[in-house]
This record gives sequence, C-alpha cells and structure tokens, in this order.
Amino acid sequence: MVGAGRGFSGWSPGPAPPLPRPPRGRSHWVPARGGGEGAEAAGSFGSAGSGLRGCAGTEAVASEPARLLLLRACSWHPFPGAAPDSAALSPPPPASRGTLSTAPGAMACSLKDELLCSICLSIYQDPVSLGCEHYFCRRCITEHWVRQEAQGARDCPECRRTFAEPALAPSLKLANIVERYSAFPLDAILNARRAARPCQAHDKVKLFCLTDRALLCFFCDEPALHEQHQVTGIDDAFEELQRELKEQLQALQDSEREHTEALQLLKRQLAETKSSTKSLRTTIGEAFERLHRLLRERQKAMLEELEADTARTLTDIEQKVQRYSQQLRKVQEGAQILQERLAETDRHTFLAGMASLSERLKGKIHETNLTYEDFPTSKYTGPLQYTIWKSLFQDIHPVPAALTLDPGTAHQRLILSDDCTIVAYGNLHPQPLQDSPKRFDVEVSVLGSEAFSSGVHYWEVVVAEKTQWVIGLAHEAASRKGSIQIQPSRGFYCIVMHDGNQYSACTEPWTRLNVRDKLDKVGVFLDYDQGLLIFYNADDMSWLYTFREKFPGKLCSYFSPGQSHANGKNVQPLRINTVRI
Repeated sequence: MVGAGRGFSGWSPGPAPPLPRPPRGRSHWVPARGGGEGAEAAGSFGSAGSGLRGCAGTEAVASEPARLLLLRACSWHPFPGAAPDSAALSPPPPASRGTLSTAPGAMACSLKDELLCSICLSIYQDPVSLGCEHYFCRRCITEHWVRQEAQGARDCPECRRTFAEPALAPSLKLANIVERYSAFPLDAILNARRAARPCQAHDKVKLFCLTDRALLCFFCDEPALHEQHQVTGIDDAFEELQRELKEQLQALQDSEREHTEALQLLKRQLAETKSSTKSLRTTIGEAFERLHRLLRERQKAMLEELEADTARTLTDIEQKVQRYSQQLRKVQEGAQILQERLAETDRHTFLAGMASLSERLKGKIHETNLTYEDFPTSKYTGPLQYTIWKSLFQDIHPVPAALTLDPGTAHQRLILSDDCTIVAYGNLHPQPLQDSPKRFDVEVSVLGSEAFSSGVHYWEVVVAEKTQWVIGLAHEAASRKGSIQIQPSRGFYCIVMHDGNQYSACTEPWTRLNVRDKLDKVGVFLDYDQGLLIFYNADDMSWLYTFREKFPGKLCSYFSPGQSHANGKNVQPLRINTVRI
C-alpha cells in the first residue's frame, strides 16, 4: 500500500494491470475520449460500469484514450513494452505534473469509469481479481457466487468463465488507485459537469433519471446519487414522458371540455333564472290583482323577497361564471404548454425542460366540481292566492275536505274514520279484512280515493304531536306488496318525519329538510301538467321541498301514520283538510 502522503507524481505503479475490453452484449458504460476508430468503439454505451479489469492475451485491449488517461493519472508510466510514439504518451509539463486539475475533470471522469465495479456500479471496495483477470468488489463477487450455489458452478460476471474452485486474489495496486482517487476532491468538478445538459464533455447523454426528471451523464454523475432512482435510456424516457404528457394533455382537454360544458350550463341557468323571474313577477302581480289591491303591502314584500333571491342567485352564478372562466383560461394555458412541449422533436431539448415543466403547470389543472342551488321558484308558485290569504288571516280554517282515503288500500293495522279523512295505527290484532292486490300488506300505508292525471290540486294534512309519518304521492300502479322503498324510482314522491324531530325528502339518497320548528300541518301542492309536487309548512306557507318529475300516469295521495308505541309515542292520527284552488 502506498503511503497516504505521496501524490500521483511520486508514485510509479510499475507494470499496470491490463485494461479491459467492454464485454459484448451487456449494457455497461465505457468512457470514450479522443478520436479515431478506437475512440468511437469505446464511446458506445456498454454495461453500467466496466471497472478496471484486465484480460489475458489479446483480450487485454481497452480504448486507447482511456488507457492514456489512466497512464497519465498513474505518474505517466506506460505499460511495459509500450513505445511512447505519440504526444499523448508524453508526460505533462513539470509545472502541471502530478495534478488532475490540468484536465478540467475529464481525466478524472474517465479514470472514475475504470474504477467502477460492474456488479454494484460503484467505486471498488476491497477489489479482488479472478483467474480471468477481471476485477470486482470482494463482497459483490462473493454474493454473486452465493446466488449461484444452487447451479453448482461459479462464473465470472464479465466473461462467463467458470471456476471449479475459484480463488480471489486481492489487488493492492488497484486498491491504492481507488484510495488515491477517492481522496481527490472531485465534487466541484462533478457538480459543474452535472449542471450542463446535455453533457458538453461527453457529447450525447444516453441515460435519463425519471425520478429527478433530469438527463444523466454517467461519466459526470455519481452513480450513488441515483442508486435508488428509476433510470432508463433516453429513448425509453422519451417514449415514457411523451406518453405521460399525452395523458396529462388528455386530462387537461377533458377538464377543458367539462369546464366548457359547466359554463354553458351556468349561462343557460342564468337565462332561465332571468326568464323565470320575469314570469314570476307577472304571476305574483296577477295574484295580488285578484285580491283587488287589498294586499299591496304583502305583494311588495313578496316582490322584494323575489328580487333578493334573484340578486343572490344571479350573483352566485355570475361569480361562478367568472371563476370557471379564469380556471378555463388556466387550463387552456396548461394545455398550450404541454402542446408546445410535445411539439419538440429534439429528445435532449424535450427532456431538458422536464424539470421546470411541473412548476409551469402548477395552478393550471382544476377539477370541475360544479355545484349550484336551484333558483327558489317554488316559493312563488303553488297556491299563491291561498298562501297570501292565509298569511293575513291565520284564523281562517279550510273548507270541508273533499279528499278522502280509500279503505280498500289500507293496511290491516290501520284504522280509518267514518268519513275516511283520518287514519291511525291500531295496536289491536289485525282487522279481519279481505286481502286484495290493492291493499298494502307490509307497509302501514293507505292511498287517497281520488287519482290525479291533470290539473292543480292542494290539500293539507295535520301531523301535530306525531313522531313518525310519511306523506306524498304514489303512482296508482306502484307495488303495494312486501317491503317497499319509498323513492321516486319506485313510484313514490314523499317527505318523511323520522327519529322524532327529523324531516327528509325521500330521494335517492334522502335529502335532509331545513325545518326550524316542528311541523303541525303540511301543505301538499300538485301541478300535474307542470310536473311539480311542492310541500309547504301549512302554518306559514314556508317552502319545504319540491319534486320535479314528468309523471307517467295517474297519481294518488299517499299516507302512512307510522307505528304507534306502547309508551304513548306516535299515537296521534293523520287528519286531512282539503282546499280546492
């Protein structure tokens, strides 16, 4: 082992170990320097690291430029018998002899390539040689042979020569070279090389680190820096990133289409809202005119409320239009950036810009999660005259009910009043009623006797002091047998009270209703021709929920008082009051 205090200029290695020729058919890296046929042959990319290896006889041939660089690094002693017939074999001037700084890192980079173990692709650690004069880290070749124990033969990873009883010979000279090389401060040189893309010193770079999104020069970059990274050839990287950018472009184009559709929907809603507002102004005006101007103050109040709702809705829509327009511009900018990048045909230029591409695309991708609330037209439709009338005369009761219940549809547990306007759950044994296809056999429900196929209808149901009920409409042909899902797809349009004080619309899934006070009366308004079913708090005519459907056939009113409990809860009946409009 050479002393640590001696430099390159004071060390003569004597006969140098023969340099290797890159093995064929393997993807090892081999440095290329200079020109001529030898340089071109050595300049191709072979395995991930050739290492400093020797081969017997004619096999001990290496690229001449790499050989010269190694000789210069090793005190400029050529191999024994080598004739210094060129200036390349001459020692450097005395002022610069013994230093690597005279070669601007190029010689160090080439020497480094000769010091890489072809198994781990790192600088040799405890280098040993085989009988074939190839060099490896002791640990690497040992682990390689351990994996081959099951096969019964051990071979050289370079030349595939097999050994019955292989012996590992320590290479002290190679260890000295590795020690001297490792002690030399090359970080500044390597960092400077690493900054240039593509590598100015080694012409075209043939690797790309997908993890760092950066071109990789194996001569200049430390392999350890990319040891756990995904590294591939530039052709594969080009295809992979082309595919990735095309997917991003497709996502941006999809987002652009969704934003465009959302904007069209918002603009259509904007026009419909304005049109509905105009129609509602007329409807409200006519309703108040029929009351002979006695209700001017109420009319003014409702118009102001309408204008406030309109202003709030239009403001919300316009803000969303502005926001989605801004997002659309950003999405289009992102798509333009990707299209420009994809239009770049030069692979190195294309890959060189990948590091900054993600930063440029920040803020360009937006999801389209358009949500909006319907304009509250239901507040201004329905039985307007009756609504206004009741708001001024709370003590006026409805006219006698014309809507009645159909006993032939009632569950056997239900008890109906003589006039069929009241229904309650009975805790007694089931009544001995004859079953029929019309009767509910599982759900404690009953239908109204009148079927609606056109026109405008309104009725009220008293639900005071109850903790459970279901009220609404059902298709005349809806199933009445077995357990029934109360939802529009099954032919039921209802609201429900559940859990004692919760109210929901029976949609899919249920929609929780915003009810401040417990309901005592529920108003049900049906405009069959317009496809509207609206529920109100009948005490103050505040809106609860609206179903908008194209009704396929006749509809019947639907009632379920829910089951009564032994503790006295939910024993009150449902009672119907009907008002014709």
